[in-house]
Amino acid sequence: MSLMSFLDRVADVTTFDKVVEPARRAVDSALRPRAFKDLLHGTWLGHPLHPVLVQVPVGAWASAGVLDLAPRLRPAATVLIGTGVAAAVPAALTGAADWTEQGSGVRRLGALHAVLNTAALGLYVVSLAARRKDREALGLLLSYTALGIATGSATIGGHMSYSQASGASHAATAARAMTSDWVDLGPLDDLPEGRPALRTGKGGSVAVPLAAVRRGTRVDVFIGACSHLSGPLYEGTVEDVRGDQCLVCPWHGSAFELDSGSPRRGPAANPQVKLEVRMEAGRVMARLPAHER
Repeated sequence: MSLMSFLDRVADVTTFDKVVEPARRAVDSALRPRAFKDLLHGTWLGHPLHPVLVQVPVGAWASAGVLDLAPRLRPAATVLIGTGVAAAVPAALTGAADWTEQGSGVRRLGALHAVLNTAALGLYVVSLAARRKDREALGLLLSYTALGIATGSATIGGHMSYSQASGASHAATAARAMTSDWVDLGPLDDLPEGRPALRTGKGGSVAVPLAAVRRGTRVDVFIGACSHLSGPLYEGTVEDVRGDQCLVCPWHGSAFELDSGSPRRGPAANPQVKLEVRMEAGRVMARLPAHER
């Protein structure tokens, strides 16, 4: 059995939910208000913040492992370990925020990811204490053990990101299945005012759901799968969120500006793919923007 197959099996163990779900609720309650949680998601950035911040502790600890090989460079390695420890705190907060809004399989693996990261962090802290007391051999043993655990945890994080699509834009994936040609979405008069309606775009083998919102003579059209976890945006609502008219996902409450598709409220951090629109004889025509074709 490959490592990836093993991780998939771990993600399928429902008995973990007895521990994972209470932990999720506790973390979700702690990360308040909502604006703070959106800050951690990276909604303001238009990209998940967690993978950005983890570069610091991972890079610092990996570099420290190299410097520790040369005795005269070990003081610099100690500085890097301390830097990684400090940077791990905000990285962990962003990861925790994202974890609370994921599907059950991702949450199970994410819990294992968090346990291993916590163990690695604790070992690095003890390693720093040992180094201060000139117990160099112990400090080295602890830090290399921590690096091994952190590397294993990073492998789990990669599996969550790439195999389980945690943090990826599900809207962008759906957009790739759609033709780049103009698509006729029907008469303008058939669209309801001020609420999303389901329309479909041509795909290679299946139709791609779209969410169309009419505001007077203007129509905003989006890929119908929410960028967060593919929620049906065409079943959502149009609401004023932080001063902007937004399309709100019915699953997790992510809000996207109607004018641009930019996220205004998480858990979504990635923008929603918005189509170009033009009118032809009272009919709504839409196509993917150039950067999505």
